[in-house]
Amino acid sequence: MPAPIRIRLSAAEEQTLSALRTADCVPQRVRDRAHIILLNARGRNAPDLAEIFECRQDTVRGTLKRWQQGGLGGLWDAKGRGRKASYTAADWACVEQWLNEDERTYNSTQLAHRLQEERNVKLSSAHVRRLLKKNDTDGSGHE
Repeated sequence: MPAPIRIRLSAAEEQTLSALRTADCVPQRVRDRAHIILLNARGRNAPDLAEIFECRQDTVRGTLKRWQQGGLGGLWDAKGRGRKASYTAADWACVEQWLNEDERTYNSTQLAHRLQEERNVKLSSAHVRRLLKKNDTDGSGHE
């Protein structure tokens, strides 16, 4: 069994973590990590915290180690999490160019097909549609 980890907090750290735990603008995972650290500093051990947060003890210990190594910044997920984009800014610039310069109109299925053919970028028509809405490409409401 691993040695217990006990976090000691200053009054300022405890106040910051308490505020962070209840902040609506912070991701839930960060709030949970702040709460884990607070409860550990108040005497709760990893098995108790794992039961409270319905996670593995390794997850709790990882959170505590992240706090020890990174402080407040260790509560947030590192950059680069999640799936990487399958297209580049240059790919999307081509789509915008097609929409602005071609005399024809495109729907999302046609754009997805053209991306696949000309740029070897495979996106679903639904994804292309979301990107068009997100980027409000040329404001003309192309689908």
